[in-house]
Amino acid sequence: MDFYHHYKEDIALYGEMGFKCFRMSINWTRIYPHGDEKEPNRAGLAFYRSVFEECRKYGIEPLVTLSHYELPYYLAKKCGGWTNRKLIDLFLHYCETVFTEYKGLVRYWLTFNEINTLVMGTFGNIMGGGILPQGKDVEVGTAASVDESWDDPQKRYTALHHQLVASAKAVRLAHSIDENNMIGCMILGRAAYPYTCNPEDVLKAQQVMRKANYYCGDVQVRGVYPSFAKKLWKEEGVLVDVTVEDAEALKNGTVDFFTFSYYSSTTATDDPNVPIASGNMMRGPANPYLKHSAWGWSIDPKGLRYYLNEIYDRYQLPLMIVENGLGAEDIVDPDGSIHDPYRINYLREHIREMEGAVEDGVDLMGYTVWGCTDLVSASTGEMDKRYGLVYVNKDNAGNGDLKRSRKESFFWYKKVIASNGADLD
Repeated sequence: MDFYHHYKEDIALYGEMGFKCFRMSINWTRIYPHGDEKEPNRAGLAFYRSVFEECRKYGIEPLVTLSHYELPYYLAKKCGGWTNRKLIDLFLHYCETVFTEYKGLVRYWLTFNEINTLVMGTFGNIMGGGILPQGKDVEVGTAASVDESWDDPQKRYTALHHQLVASAKAVRLAHSIDENNMIGCMILGRAAYPYTCNPEDVLKAQQVMRKANYYCGDVQVRGVYPSFAKKLWKEEGVLVDVTVEDAEALKNGTVDFFTFSYYSSTTATDDPNVPIASGNMMRGPANPYLKHSAWGWSIDPKGLRYYLNEIYDRYQLPLMIVENGLGAEDIVDPDGSIHDPYRINYLREHIREMEGAVEDGVDLMGYTVWGCTDLVSASTGEMDKRYGLVYVNKDNAGNGDLKRSRKESFFWYKKVIASNGADLD
């Protein structure tokens, strides 16, 4: 939280832990405040240069997301967000600026964070596409608070198509500016199991995997929409305008590696009488074989191995887990220490399953924990739902001085990195 004023302190802590890679994002509005200016904001460019130089000082490789659930508000308000095809060129202008400015400082880039949220309903409208409801202002602090009554699938799928085209063109642009650049996609990983062995549930789980993971994955890795896309568009009642130029751009702009977030798994059923788990963004029935966090998210390390195997078998491209962690309420002891064995156990078991996936044959190029430092949870808008290895003194009401403190998990993870994953105890 408040990385802008604390980045040197935060990066020093990451260096102390032994980070080899730090995943972060550039805010488009810090470079182009309205999103459509011809000249960039030099102060914004200087800030990120300082961040990247600080990373390099500690031997940390930056992994930079170009658009992480953010869009200049001006473009959302005046242009309709990513429903407007004009944003493709505006995004590429921004990309060209940062690719050129940070040539040699940044090698690894991700285009859009969890781009597949745009197939998931109203949450995707605002967070993913910058699509605002018509006729009223909106202030969205949490995914759970979004009113789904104004969801427009046509707008979502149009916005997503424009992002996919923009992503593909950004890949080509990055390679043309620096042949050493590596560009990846970033998917919200949704591992889905059938709720029962009823064939209807098995088919339902397959449909969830296809829509949630492979719809975007196929376009960004294979360069074409998947075989089931036309049927999905018909079911959703949408028309996606794929021009000849678009198709060519998608074909020629495939990514170099595949990244994703993974927190939990979900189940799928065709039975309308099975209740949906509360508090879970995956929107499936609770899995009776798994434990769940205080916020209703399943804890499923083996699901990560399953997902890694499924994705790698489909794409045969290097994979990277760029978000994985446990949201939990942390208590500061009177002596200032913060014991979070629940987070350590969560990370330990997921790392073990990553090792299993590598033994299965998966090419796993990296792993970054979410989050390095406590921050406001995107799904609930809370500080109390903490993910970090570093504690930030700030509560839900905004009280606190933002002081950083090392959690028990900080010291555990430092040991894991130093042992290259050999010491997980």
